[in-house]
Amino acid sequence: MKALKLLLLLPIIALMVGCGGGEKSAGNNAIRLGTGGTGGMYYAYGTELAKLIQTADNKYALDVKTTAGSAANLRLLREKFLDLAIVQSDTLSNAVNGRGIFAAAGPGIGYAAVAGLYTEACQVIVAKDSGINEINDLVGKKISVGERESGVLQNAEQILMSHGLTFEMMEINYMSFTDAAAALERGNIDAFFITAGAPTASIADLATRKEIKLLSIAPDVQNNMMKLYKGYTRCTIPANTYAGQTEEVQTIGVKAVLVASTDLKDDTVSFLTEFVLKNAKNLPHNTSNADLNVEYAVEDIPSSFHAGAAKYYETQGVKVNIYSGVSSESVKASQD
Repeated sequence: MKALKLLLLLPIIALMVGCGGGEKSAGNNAIRLGTGGTGGMYYAYGTELAKLIQTADNKYALDVKTTAGSAANLRLLREKFLDLAIVQSDTLSNAVNGRGIFAAAGPGIGYAAVAGLYTEACQVIVAKDSGINEINDLVGKKISVGERESGVLQNAEQILMSHGLTFEMMEINYMSFTDAAAALERGNIDAFFITAGAPTASIADLATRKEIKLLSIAPDVQNNMMKLYKGYTRCTIPANTYAGQTEEVQTIGVKAVLVASTDLKDDTVSFLTEFVLKNAKNLPHNTSNADLNVEYAVEDIPSSFHAGAAKYYETQGVKVNIYSGVSSESVKASQD
């Protein structure tokens, strides 16, 4: 029983130990930012954002935390272990409506959107000589579908289901981006799923040591997924995004969204919103994504916005729905 209790506490202990986003972030007033594993884009984005803020401003600092990913971040925001987090738009949609893995917790409260940041590509990676050329070839294979509280896990399951496959048809592993890449390199798994802005560090590093390829998702499957599940969009990974990748990859994608606790002060969130948009070109993002602007930041975000973010958007002539204490998915923005 003691071992079980310790196992359940490990994610929170790891979060509280965390990873600092710079010297200033060690202070008690630092804003705790939940990202993901060290091999993913969330972590790269968060650490770079923390550095930029540390250089540019003496008032604010970010304390970057590694987590299991989107679902974990939303839970930790709700439980007040985080002040700020990056999450997938599709996972956010499920959370605010109390669907899927969030059904037991009910509709999400206590957090609100700040800005859409960039498009995340659903990437399926295999060894070049594996003989795996399409998603249906994964039957009977050993695959990683992301960590247990990650948005990747949901994406992997939905991608497989859209091809008529289930987890029972293969040997499933739950790994971080970095661990999955290492496992593929050693030959311990045959494929792994990642949802992140491309290029993703763990894949890029792997491609320098082992010949890999990324699997495309057919247009008709993309269409079905966009009809069935909220938050998906078409996504192209350009040729040469990774070493040895000579052709573009057609896949599905979701939007990375910055989300804040509603306990975070309006002025703080207003500052962060403006800072993220004005420094977009200096932050890691998907190579297939256009430059971040106000329109992209508020479009198709499946939750209401933090009052501080809304305050900044209003100065830009854009109105958004403001979080009022009740979870809501109606978030249409309008320009005056």
